[in-house]
Amino acid sequence: MKHLWKKITCVLLAMIFVFSMTACSSSEDESINADMQTALISTAEGLSQTVIALSDEEIESYMETGDDFTRDVMEVWDGSREELGELVEWKEATVERDGIEYVVTLPATFTGADANFVYMFDRTGNPTSLSVEVEYPMSVSLQRAALNTVMGLGTVFVVLIFLSFIIWLFKFIPNPEAKEREAAKAAKPAPAPAPAPAAAPAPVQTPAASASGTDDKELVAVIAAAIAAAEGTSPDGFVVRSIRKVNRRKW
Repeated sequence: MKHLWKKITCVLLAMIFVFSMTACSSSEDESINADMQTALISTAEGLSQTVIALSDEEIESYMETGDDFTRDVMEVWDGSREELGELVEWKEATVERDGIEYVVTLPATFTGADANFVYMFDRTGNPTSLSVEVEYPMSVSLQRAALNTVMGLGTVFVVLIFLSFIIWLFKFIPNPEAKEREAAKAAKPAPAPAPAPAAAPAPVQTPAASASGTDDKELVAVIAAAIAAAEGTSPDGFVVRSIRKVNRRKW
């Protein structure tokens, strides 16, 4: 039991020792970071003030004779100074750790717009790059957004007009298949006209009806001649009427 308590005590003492060493190292790192932060901010402010004060001739000279970092800084500042204008004031700088590098952001106010000078430093404190981030006011941002929208719509309309023109040119391209179809339609014979309907036949008088009418006339002539001979008169004054028999029933 005593041996077990000795082991637990040794483990606790080892953990306390590790925690104390970590705290000491962290406090030492914080002091180093504070010193590094001051040095980085001073370097960034000195570089920025020097670059802003350069004339056009000096900027061109540094672009031709400077090292890679100097040429990059001159190109970045030369592309932004016209829209920024004159320097008004510097604001409080910030330092951040990005892996093994340091990022120093130095805000500044100019007559044209606000900007952030962003420097990258390596682990030894040497500057490696500079970028100038221009912060445009809301009116300028809206104006640029509207301009971009108009340019986008104009590009779309130009593309549509170009496509319509290309489609219109398709009719001048020969199409052998369409010509073959038209030739086949022209060679096909026209359908024959439908026959006209035949006229209805005229009614034909039957011989029986004709003969019956002739016999009645002959009979009337014979009767009229007999009556005229008996009375000694001419048969022209006789009128023969048909006699109909009517059936009458007495109740």
